[in-house]
Amino acid sequence: DPQQLELATSGKRKLRRFIVIDEVVDELYGSKVREYFEENNVQHKILALPTTEETKSMDLVLNILQEVQKFSIDRRTEPIIAIGGGVCLDIVGLAASLYRRRTPYIRVPTTLLSYVDASVGAKNGVNFLQCKNKLGGYTPPVASFLDRSFIQSIPRRHISNGLGEILKMALMKHKGLFDLLKSHGKYLLDTKFQSYSGCADHRDAALQTTRIAIETMLEELAPNLWEDDLDRLVDFGHLISPELEMRVLPSLMHGEAVNIDMAFMTYVAHARGLLTAEEKEQIIQCMRGLELPVWHGGCSWPLIKKALLERLKHSGGQLRMPLPTGLGVAEIFNDTTEETLERAYKLWVRD
Repeated sequence: DPQQLELATSGKRKLRRFIVIDEVVDELYGSKVREYFEENNVQHKILALPTTEETKSMDLVLNILQEVQKFSIDRRTEPIIAIGGGVCLDIVGLAASLYRRRTPYIRVPTTLLSYVDASVGAKNGVNFLQCKNKLGGYTPPVASFLDRSFIQSIPRRHISNGLGEILKMALMKHKGLFDLLKSHGKYLLDTKFQSYSGCADHRDAALQTTRIAIETMLEELAPNLWEDDLDRLVDFGHLISPELEMRVLPSLMHGEAVNIDMAFMTYVAHARGLLTAEEKEQIIQCMRGLELPVWHGGCSWPLIKKALLERLKHSGGQLRMPLPTGLGVAEIFNDTTEETLERAYKLWVRD
C-alpha cells in the first residue's frame, strides 16, 4: 500500500503490529520474530498463547481482544498477525472479525495442516458446548504468508496429520496428487516437506504436493466462499470426524479424525459399487503409507448414526455425502441407505 509505505518511511508515524503466536511456536521462533520487528523499527506486542482444541473457546478470543484494546490498533492500517497452527489461525480470525466489526488480519501457518487447509478460505471459529467450530464467521485474511521452513520443526505425527487433508483433495479432485502421495509419501514424511536440490527421484515433491493441494482447495472454495451452496466436495472426511474428534479429545488430531472418516466413506463408496475392490485397497494402502489411522475404536455405529443425523440437520435435510467414484474423481450423494452404511461399517470393522 503506497500510502502505508509513505507513512512508514516518512517517520510521521511509527509502524505498529499486534501479533498472536502459539506458545510452542514462540519457544521455537519467538526470538526471530521479535528481532524482525525490532530491526524494522516496528512497535509491537507479541501475545503467546496455548492454542489447542481444548483451549479453542470464546474465553481465549476475549482474552486476545482485551490485549488488542490495551495495545490500541488502527483497524484500517494495522492488521493483527496470527502465527501458529490451524487453531491459532481460527481463533485470531474470529477475534479480528469481532473487533470493531472487522479488523484485518494476516495468517502465518506453521504446521502442514494449517499450511494447506486453515490458511485457505474465509472461515474462522471456536468450539462451543463440546461442538467443533460451533461459533464462527466468514472473514478472509488480507494475506496468508506460506513458509514451509516452519514445518521442519514439527513432529512426524503432525506432518502425517497434514497429509490427511492433502489426501482429501487428491481423492476428491486430483489423481495426479494421489499418485504423488503414493510414490513420495514416505519421502515427504522423512524430509518434513523441505525442498532439496539434487534429489532427482523425488523432484520437488514437497512443492508439487502443497501447490496442487492448495490450488484444488481454492478451486472448490473460491466460487462458494460463504457456503451458499451446501454441496461441497471439501466436506469429504468431515461428516463423522467432528463428532469423533470432540468425543475422543485429545487422542486424535484433526487430520487423523478426518482420515478415519475418509477410510469409512471409502468402504461406503465400495459398498455402493462406486469403487472397485482394488481401488478401495489402493486408497487404504496409501493412507497407511502416509502413517494415518484407518480405523478407531471410538468410531462406533451409534456415533456414526448420531453424526449423520447432525449432518442432516445442518445441510438442509439432505446428507450431501461426497464419495469417491474412482481415484481422484468424486460426486455428492443423497441416497445412501442405512443398510448400505451398516454393510460398509461391518466390512470396515472386519478388515
